Amino acid sequence: MGMLEFFPEWLQYHGAALAVVLPLLMGAICAILPSERLAWITTLIVVSICTVTAFGLLLVTFGGESVIYKMGGWDPPKGISYVIDGLNTPVIFLISAMALLTTLYGLPSVVAEVEPKKRAPFYGAFLIGVAGLLGMVVTGDAFNVFVFLEVSSISTYVLVAMGASRDRRALAAAYRYLILGSIGATFFVIGLGFLYMETGTLNMADIGRKLQELEGGSRVAMVAFGFITVGLGLKLAMFPLHMWLPGAYAHAPSFVTVFLASTATKAALYLMLRFSFTVFDVSFDYVLTVVTYLFTGLGCAAMVLGSLQAIFQTDARRTLAYSSVAQVGYMLLGVGMATSLGLTAGYVHLLNHAVIKGALFFALGAFWYRYGITRTEDFAGLGKMMPWTMGAFTLGGLSLIGVPLTAGFISKLQLAEAALQRGWGWAVFVIMATSILAIIYIGRLILTAYFQAPPEIDGEVVKRNEAPLMMLIPMWILVALSITIGVNSDFVVQAGQMAAEVLGGIS
Repeated sequence: MGMLEFFPEWLQYHGAALAVVLPLLMGAICAILPSERLAWITTLIVVSICTVTAFGLLLVTFGGESVIYKMGGWDPPKGISYVIDGLNTPVIFLISAMALLTTLYGLPSVVAEVEPKKRAPFYGAFLIGVAGLLGMVVTGDAFNVFVFLEVSSISTYVLVAMGASRDRRALAAAYRYLILGSIGATFFVIGLGFLYMETGTLNMADIGRKLQELEGGSRVAMVAFGFITVGLGLKLAMFPLHMWLPGAYAHAPSFVTVFLASTATKAALYLMLRFSFTVFDVSFDYVLTVVTYLFTGLGCAAMVLGSLQAIFQTDARRTLAYSSVAQVGYMLLGVGMATSLGLTAGYVHLLNHAVIKGALFFALGAFWYRYGITRTEDFAGLGKMMPWTMGAFTLGGLSLIGVPLTAGFISKLQLAEAALQRGWGWAVFVIMATSILAIIYIGRLILTAYFQAPPEIDGEVVKRNEAPLMMLIPMWILVALSITIGVNSDFVVQAGQMAAEVLGGIS
């Protein structure tokens, strides 16, 4: 049993509900607290409990078990069930752990970027967003997915807009995100309507069974899959449905950008996997066609065009935002292979990219906190002015490129092996070519920071002024984790294999 012995049996069973209900309830309470410090402490306690609970659930599935929690004691498919298995527990733990690290980081960051009267509501909206993301991932009811999708989205629109005190463009970014997010949610719920018309149920496992009995279903099921794919594609920022992402990442408060980049698109990709491979089935011709050709084609387009767009950005946050579009492409390439090895590789990159991009955006937030730096040209001398922060950014950037002994290398190696097994030598070339493009846009920032002189103010060179410890700790935790994965990737690869086993695939 190992560490699982420390988790009581009731927590292993009720943990799925606790992880969703606790932040949902406390978010409403947190928003009306009179003190921003009290709101922060409340948030820290809640996300800490969620992280411990998620870790216990992860150990359960690593032990080869799965849990179906019946909400209110009602048996599915009539009642709503929460499902804990090898596909969703790594994502549950990822969301909870990133919420914890982001909350630690937020103590100085939120004070610098959010107006005083809005800070308690800010933490309240954040907890509700965490609950929405966790609910999306644990629920076994298709309509419940839509409900939690909207809960997380609405809170995220609010959080992005709260960046207006730092950058007024946050309001336009939040509005664009709201419009496109609403379109995505509309497509998704229309797809669910067609799916209910075809199967007469909303329980995801029950839908899967009935579609198998119907051998894929009629054209109604095909239309449902099309609508669901487009809806989730918007939430996932799948190229070319990604136009909301650069603005949201660039103009939101640093706290929000880190959490969004690490979790939101990952939860959406989880849903894409769940619907494509377990609700529907890759053995259905129309599903296999979409997965193999659409996901692969758009994934490769995102890898190339997202990387090219990143090269020409003058704002470091937008550079990393377009990089995220490219990294989603890597994940879709793995999913598009539809093999066990390909699905493992795509899932491993989902986890690794959250670690890498979280560290990079943590560092960017610290640069802004100390010097108001966002533009690429302003990185001059940061290696001397903020050596620990720039060191974390550099190691995170090397991992994003895919340098050996980093998490990024493990992801790209897994993808290349899966592509060769599939007979897709061209995909290996695309992976290598886009990695070279990453060297250009990350290398430019690193070279500017280390090989250009610090700026001068009134004839004096700007002195060293490192980020606060509360910013450095979560930043370096992620950097250390990236290196640890690069040295020994057994844990994340095992998580990817568990996910691939649940999904099935074509081989």
